Amino acid sequence: MLDIAFAKLALPKSGALVLLMGEGEHPSGVWQQADEATGGAIARALKSAEFKGAKGKTCTILAPGAGLSHVVAVGLGKPAEVTPHVLNEAGGHAAGALLREPAATVATGTLQPAQAAEVALGAVLRAYRFDRYRTKEKPEDKPKLAKLTLLTGDPARGKTAWEPLQAIAKGVFISRDLVSEPPNVLNPAEMADRCRKLTELGLKVEVLGPKEMTRLGFGALLGVSQGSVNEPRMVVMQWHGASGNGRKSKGKPLAFIGKGVTFDTGGISIKPAGGMEDMKWDMAGAGTVVGLMAALAGRRAKVDAVGLVGLVENMPSGSAQRPGDVVKSYSGQTIEVINTDAEGRLVLADVLWYCQEKFDPRFMVDLATLTGAMIVALGHEYAGMFSNDDALAQKLASAGRATNEKLWRFPLDDAYDRLIRSDIADMKNIGGRPAGSISAAQFIQRFVNKKPWAHLDIAGVAWSTRDAPTVPKGATAFAVRLLDRLVAEHYEG
Repeated sequence: MLDIAFAKLALPKSGALVLLMGEGEHPSGVWQQADEATGGAIARALKSAEFKGAKGKTCTILAPGAGLSHVVAVGLGKPAEVTPHVLNEAGGHAAGALLREPAATVATGTLQPAQAAEVALGAVLRAYRFDRYRTKEKPEDKPKLAKLTLLTGDPARGKTAWEPLQAIAKGVFISRDLVSEPPNVLNPAEMADRCRKLTELGLKVEVLGPKEMTRLGFGALLGVSQGSVNEPRMVVMQWHGASGNGRKSKGKPLAFIGKGVTFDTGGISIKPAGGMEDMKWDMAGAGTVVGLMAALAGRRAKVDAVGLVGLVENMPSGSAQRPGDVVKSYSGQTIEVINTDAEGRLVLADVLWYCQEKFDPRFMVDLATLTGAMIVALGHEYAGMFSNDDALAQKLASAGRATNEKLWRFPLDDAYDRLIRSDIADMKNIGGRPAGSISAAQFIQRFVNKKPWAHLDIAGVAWSTRDAPTVPKGATAFAVRLLDRLVAEHYEG
């Protein structure tokens, strides 16, 4: 992780300098000092580039003098536009422009120390890189940025504000690492083992294997996994930040549930070969839940929360589940499996019911890369949201806007529920091509039992094919920050 430091306002003697500027802002402080030290080179370059500090705009000046290798001006826009998200993106723009520099200094101008910490968060998120399996990369091709120093009027307050944000960044990185791993490495057992390591943060972690789930009657989840030599797992993570570890909470915990298909071939209903390698990130919902629980524990959130992930591999073999099979879920409801590639909802069905029965949570939010239809509907900008609770949906949408992890709410209706009626069982696992994402959500809702609930279909946003200000190409860890903000704003005591 990029090393972050806070220091008093002073012009650095060398290296790269980032100047954060509001729209129409006049030179002052370190900005003015830097311009004077370079003989006005910065002002001339900004004027030539017609840079005026508009939100999201940048201008890079090479070797302007005074020992500075680079000066990167980053626009913050008008004062009313300076939100935490804008500050995150400003930090991301700065880091993205200076990845070849070993260190850089950020002059935060008139920003408060807590705002400077938000800039640091964006820079750290942008500087992430998954390079565990790169063995022959040339040194000149590797990013060099290792340290970022933010200049602020009160470095101590900046450091204090950074501490919980650093924990969130670590949670994001845990999620990105998991989603980035190749499927021959990250099978259900390996992912469960990595979850166990989170006990170091104070989480209570329990792992259920196939014997325990068979005894419980997890027929839906086990049906998905039966074609693979890699046995399934369910991981239950508990954080007792409000009640204290070991003491019974007076209130109900918040519950987050993730689909964890560590590789999805589609099973007998096998997917086309082209692009199948992407299905290593069909466990991104579970990755988000793991990252979120790490973030809550890392920043010592004053809340009781549980995170449950169902981990399976969906493979074709002589023992694989067949189209036409009927399975009995943990809830007792029976499911006709029409398409073995509609497997994520089967995993969630058992885990959601177990979550209610075991913890009686205040609400449940599940996350899943569930349907290709969601990508058709929303592309790669929004995740789909379904909910039986308007207040919960509004809180989630607001948190999504604040973190730029945006949600778009879809309907739930009995008319769609009829699409999954089965002729021989309580339901079938697909409802046909029309309204595919909605009928999938209707299926999941049958295992919610009227508990306040939201389903986030993150199929289009779990992986990015291009760099963005705070998300480099690859795994996004979508909704770790969204859900952390939901908890912080509405549920911490």
